[in-house]
Amino acid sequence: MKPIAIYGAGGFGLEVAMLIEQINEVSPQWHIVGFFDDNIAIGTKKNGHSVLGGIKQANSWNKKLAIAFALGMPKIKKKVFDKVNNPNLYFPSLIHPSAIISNKKYVQIGQGCIISAGCIITTNIKIGSFVFFNLSCTLGHESAIGDFCSFMHGCNISGEVSIGKVSFWGAGAKIINRKTVGNNTTIGAGAVVVDNVPPDVTVVGVPAKPLKQDS
Repeated sequence: MKPIAIYGAGGFGLEVAMLIEQINEVSPQWHIVGFFDDNIAIGTKKNGHSVLGGIKQANSWNKKLAIAFALGMPKIKKKVFDKVNNPNLYFPSLIHPSAIISNKKYVQIGQGCIISAGCIITTNIKIGSFVFFNLSCTLGHESAIGDFCSFMHGCNISGEVSIGKVSFWGAGAKIINRKTVGNNTTIGAGAVVVDNVPPDVTVVGVPAKPLKQDS
């Protein structure tokens, strides 16, 4: 099986390890060699796997190694990725066996994505790189998702929606069809987006309204 490490040894990292184990139960593919985490001591054990170090150790890895980013906040995920300079590292997309991709022929998924249990993705959809869908998210037809976005559990994206890069969606957030969300946005938990959202803002509520300008 191919070696894989998880970047991020917090709760999300433990869930990604579980996802990998569940993939292996259906089709053995991956051997988890451990975690990378810049804030946890080397050698710390997490669910039977050791922390191998941080970005320095990842960039020094001298063999081919898959990396799964278990970093929920889009800005942090992008910041860590931008520090990677090791050609031995690559970033497969991990899809839980229970996730439904209704029309794989017409769904594009970039590198480094994580699609969790219970997600439903329909047709004519483009998903960028390093996008995370937590449990039971849905993504409707002809939608496009930018790089480094993160959707917490139970988000519902309607059809013909365009979401820019580095967007964070809190649990249970929803958006109606044919709306556009800009780059570097935060959509609060439980928000219902009924209008276009400009870049660099946080919106909350039902219907969702701007809360503050992001930097």
